[in-house]
Amino acid sequence: MKRNVPIARQESLVVPDVQNPFVHRLHFGILDKIQIVIMSVTVAPLRLLMAGMCLVLAWPLAALSLAFRTEEEKRKPLTGWRNVLRPLIVVLCRGVFFMGGFHWIRVRGQRATAKDAPIIALAPHSTFFDALTDVFLDLTTVVAKAESEKVPIFGTLIQFTQPVFVRREDPNSRAVTIQQIRERGQSGGAWPQVLIFPEGTCTNRSCLITFKPGAFYPGVPVQPVCLRYFNKLDTFTWTWDGPKAFACLWYTFCQFNNQVEIEFLPVYNPSEEEKNDARLFAHNVRAVMAKHLNCPVTDHTYDDCRLMVRAARLKLPMEAGLVEFQKLHQKLGVNSKQMQGYLEKFCKIAKSGQINLEEFASYLHLPKSQALEEVFALYDRDNSGTIDFREYVIGLSLVSGPANSNDTVQFAFQLFDTENQGHISREGFTQILCNAFKMNTQDVQVLFDKVDCDNDDKISFDEFKAYAEEKPEYAKLFKTYHELVQGNGHVENNGTPPKAKFD
Repeated sequence: MKRNVPIARQESLVVPDVQNPFVHRLHFGILDKIQIVIMSVTVAPLRLLMAGMCLVLAWPLAALSLAFRTEEEKRKPLTGWRNVLRPLIVVLCRGVFFMGGFHWIRVRGQRATAKDAPIIALAPHSTFFDALTDVFLDLTTVVAKAESEKVPIFGTLIQFTQPVFVRREDPNSRAVTIQQIRERGQSGGAWPQVLIFPEGTCTNRSCLITFKPGAFYPGVPVQPVCLRYFNKLDTFTWTWDGPKAFACLWYTFCQFNNQVEIEFLPVYNPSEEEKNDARLFAHNVRAVMAKHLNCPVTDHTYDDCRLMVRAARLKLPMEAGLVEFQKLHQKLGVNSKQMQGYLEKFCKIAKSGQINLEEFASYLHLPKSQALEEVFALYDRDNSGTIDFREYVIGLSLVSGPANSNDTVQFAFQLFDTENQGHISREGFTQILCNAFKMNTQDVQVLFDKVDCDNDDKISFDEFKAYAEEKPEYAKLFKTYHELVQGNGHVENNGTPPKAKFD
């Protein structure tokens, strides 16, 4: 049977080129394994020891520079004697990476001054080793998670950069962070440059995900900086689904040499339109960097990572939660709380991260039929024969949501209320579903009991509407039935619309 898929494949809702930028797999060859074994008992422990010594030496110097600051001093750049130790701290921090095998760092382009480009946007962000860039920039200001402040040794060194801390769980943190970035960005070079990873989370460098607008709200010139790693075995990448932090660290220490390139692109001066629209500014800077890196862009964000984690907790594959949340939020108006609710609902239907026709039918307590297949096809946007979570969200928003109107629910209720009693009897419910949707009597009884919440052997309008809202997929079936009745002008005596209309 030819399946019709009438939902327009808008460019804004097509499946991204990169399905999962948050996964990384290491594939070791025989020689790689031999090298890691040998290096693990020879060079790597020495590298770890020497790198640790550099950290331990840098830490008290940074702590001394930050000691006894007043609240007023904390709101100003480090100056005077507090900044005297910076060159030594930077040398020791560079020593950490040198001892870890980062012997060759290629630098291309020229770094702009803080006055010419107050903000540096670095991408792609794929690993904690990206901190090397900040060390190379003489420990300029960074934007970091608030939790990093409490990390022993590293927390003090991060504080030495006078960072802008982000508290993701604090609803007011976003406004405070933007204000601090704006103040520093518009200081005319008084503050050091602010180094920002606009992607906001680590990816596998296969694409550039959505740039958060925080770095672009000040409307000041930004210098894009591209970061590349060249080792054949990518032990650097640290994503949500992949090797853990210590594994990445150890495997990297077991490499003979770790090759990195830092490339400064020309300063991007925003137009008046971009100054007034931070998201447009961010989008255009990302486009410049993606073109230079020759990689695609996607609309994945940190919210997708949270959905991945939620999916894993629901015993679904982690990638099931990847939907390009920001895109769906903008195009469909679905917020984070709704998306998590959809994911929990999806989990009840899907057994393996995909919904097939059998599972769809079972969820709706309906037998497989041509009518059901047509509704399934509306959700199955790529005609793969299954519905993933992204397709499910789009289907609910573009198919079931609009169909689940008060008029549709009212019509469906009146359709089942065959005797105009103001409620649906078990007999009327059975007659319509058995005849119109070919359900067997046993399945109808089960469904009736689910809808009849107060167990009074009749379904009120409120009960009917509540169930329709819980399972809006029914709305499209009711709407199809409604259209058949309107288009044909009558329903057959047994309650069944002419079958030809379903074809």
